Amino acid sequence: MLEGCKWDPQVGDAATLADFPLLMPESTWHGLAQAAEAMTGELMAIEQAALATRASLQELGLPDRLVDALYSDEPPTPAAVRVMRFDFHPTTAGWRVSEVNSDVPGGFTEASFFTRLMAEASREGMPAGDPLRAWADGFARGVIPGGQVALLSAPGYLEDRQVTVFLARELHRRGWQTHLAHPAQLHWRDGVAHLETNWHRGPMDAIVRFFQAEWLAAQPDARNWRRMFHGGLTPVTNPGIAAVGESKRLPLLWRRFGISTYTWLCHLPETRHPNEVPWEQDDSWVLKPAMCNTGEMVLIRPATSGADWARAVRAVKLQPDRWIAQRRFHPEPVNTPDGPRQACIGVYVVDGRCAGAYARLSERAVIDFAATDVALLLTQE
Repeated sequence: MLEGCKWDPQVGDAATLADFPLLMPESTWHGLAQAAEAMTGELMAIEQAALATRASLQELGLPDRLVDALYSDEPPTPAAVRVMRFDFHPTTAGWRVSEVNSDVPGGFTEASFFTRLMAEASREGMPAGDPLRAWADGFARGVIPGGQVALLSAPGYLEDRQVTVFLARELHRRGWQTHLAHPAQLHWRDGVAHLETNWHRGPMDAIVRFFQAEWLAAQPDARNWRRMFHGGLTPVTNPGIAAVGESKRLPLLWRRFGISTYTWLCHLPETRHPNEVPWEQDDSWVLKPAMCNTGEMVLIRPATSGADWARAVRAVKLQPDRWIAQRRFHPEPVNTPDGPRQACIGVYVVDGRCAGAYARLSERAVIDFAATDVALLLTQE
């Protein structure tokens, strides 16, 4: 727990680490990996198209201040490395993607450290990859070796802090000087980010942003964070453009860009504006806010209490342009030592190449923060 920075091994009385691995044939994994890489290319082309007009960004349901930061005549701030995670689910109709975690995907310690330990202990298969190593290798290609790096996260969020500590340890092991910080402690001078804290003051050679873009937009002083989107010289990972792909409303804009989204259309359930479908009466639709990160706001009427559903109805009707309705898929349960479970396989893509998986299991239809982390191991059969 201490070496791997897994500080939340249980939620309430429930363990969040499975004591058995989830086994997958290599042939199945290669199919998911190829799909994730293809969707990455399609997504990045769509992101660039969405940046071209302010109206497109507004349709994504992003906060106004975030739209202001993304729509700019200044050159985009360079990226140190780009990582995203596609969440695949086995369903009765094949593999389906519920979302892409494009902005600040986590799960590194579970996908790398914990999975490696499980592979050594069980000897039942091999890890699908090592997202931490792939991320650090990509970082090394884009950042001056041995420089100063600020890793940003929100105070009070243990699950975020353990990710930045885990990443910082790997960077420090490779020779960088790392500093855990908050965006308010950054100040930009002539396009260069400077950290100003009690323990360090000076320019940074790179920024690791594990602070969600919509949270940045809520910070009082935009001067501390807008340069992470445009006009900055200090490389940032993930770059600000990642907020575009994070919006669940992006599929509503696909057709107007004339860009192929073939792989997405094969895997993503039908996505519509809430005003276009009868989601109040038809349980085949799922509601999601535009910026939804951990599944806590995904609403399925049969699985939602009456009071929560009533609040959701009011929220969607009040701001329909900040929500989507998505066709509900039917998960294919996975048999485990704990009984049938719903599975989610998060496939990492780092700089366009598949890098490993973060797998979770749940008794409920929605995979959220209370799901059980499980090591995914590949077998030859």
